[in-house]
Amino acid sequence: MITKIDKNAVRVKRHQRIRNRISGTSDRPRLAVFRSSKNIYAQMIDDENGNTLVATSTKDKAIAAELEGKTKSEKAKVVGERIAKLAAEKGITEAVFDRGGYIYHGRVQALAEGAREAGLKL
Repeated sequence: MITKIDKNAVRVKRHQRIRNRISGTSDRPRLAVFRSSKNIYAQMIDDENGNTLVATSTKDKAIAAELEGKTKSEKAKVVGERIAKLAAEKGITEAVFDRGGYIYHGRVQALAEGAREAGLKL
């Protein structure tokens, strides 16, 4: 019998291994990334207090006009720049990058590079 591997279940297990090692604080929150087939989401999380400090995604109305006509990787870079800008407004300059179990390539990499270019230390 042929069994198909559930790639998302494998990703979730990988993410759990990553989460056992990294944690966000109020000084250096965790930049968590979630990638769906159409959108990408990013949030800065203080794990000590269990708070989401800032969050944004490609579904955010504030950047909808800027995302018009761009590829998914270009959109991810804009989301990275936006999360860094929102973090800077809250006084956050450093973060721990949580790739969510995804390979550091493509949209996840573009988001991280966009955040770095906007001044966030990862």
